[in-house]
Amino acid sequence: MPTMADPRMDECEELLAAWQEHRAALRRALAGLTDDQARSTPSVSTLSLASLLTHAVRGEPAWIPVIAGRGADWLQRDGQAEFEVPAAETVAGLLAEHERVGTEVAQAVRAVKDFDERVPMPKTPWGPQDEPRTVRWILLHLIGEAARHAGHADLIRESLDGANAFDLQQAAPDA
Repeated sequence: MPTMADPRMDECEELLAAWQEHRAALRRALAGLTDDQARSTPSVSTLSLASLLTHAVRGEPAWIPVIAGRGADWLQRDGQAEFEVPAAETVAGLLAEHERVGTEVAQAVRAVKDFDERVPMPKTPWGPQDEPRTVRWILLHLIGEAARHAGHADLIRESLDGANAFDLQQAAPDA
């Protein structure tokens, strides 16, 4: 099911295409669902499709200052709370916010001139600040996270109504 990146793309656009592919898979998992279905937890996991999307919307933009080399202070971040869906939130609102956030992160990535540049990692409550990493490493991390959440979403969606990633890709390839 993967889409092939245009071979004429530079490294930046190839990495962004890979990231966007997994982000689109997460969005497709919500296609045609009601807000109640998106919030439901039909499997043994406590995650819902809405909580996965909420986490992406809250977590991805936190990388923008890091990508820009400004560092970040994540000491006040609550990783569990990032999955909590506000009561008034809708699937449509989350999808719109996910699209907006993706555009902002992609703009920050495109502004980077050297993917080998090492940038300071954020201070976190989860342990000591790591050694500086390359911007490439950050993008690979974002791709991995998006793929992990898309996989979670596939399982949750299939548990909801039997729709699988292949069916959803065929129905809405550009989600």
